[in-house]
Amino acid sequence: MMILVAGPYRSGTNDDPELMQKNLSRLESVTLDLFRAGHLPVIGEWLALPLLHLAGSERPGDAPYNEILYPVAGRLLQKCDAVLRIEGESKGADEDVRIAKERGLKIFYKLSEVPGCA
Repeated sequence: MMILVAGPYRSGTNDDPELMQKNLSRLESVTLDLFRAGHLPVIGEWLALPLLHLAGSERPGDAPYNEILYPVAGRLLQKCDAVLRIEGESKGADEDVRIAKERGLKIFYKLSEVPGCA
């Protein structure tokens, strides 16, 4: 399965780049296990961050950021089979789950729930 890993990225960071990187690292921490279980893990920021750079984004919440960051996850969800929702408050990740449910995708809340990762 292609699985979108969703969870806090910007939430709770007050836009501190170090805290945002820490959140990204937390999202990434499950990806190797997913891959080794035969899945293809994806994180929206993996695709969005290079695009933000190319678009000239200077800070979270500016026009290029809003144009790109969340829409990337929405487009990814058109291709994914499931979402793994990592713990932590995140409006963006909650929106990913809402969209995934509407599309009938599988939603996992723990790595151990994902086939092959128990």
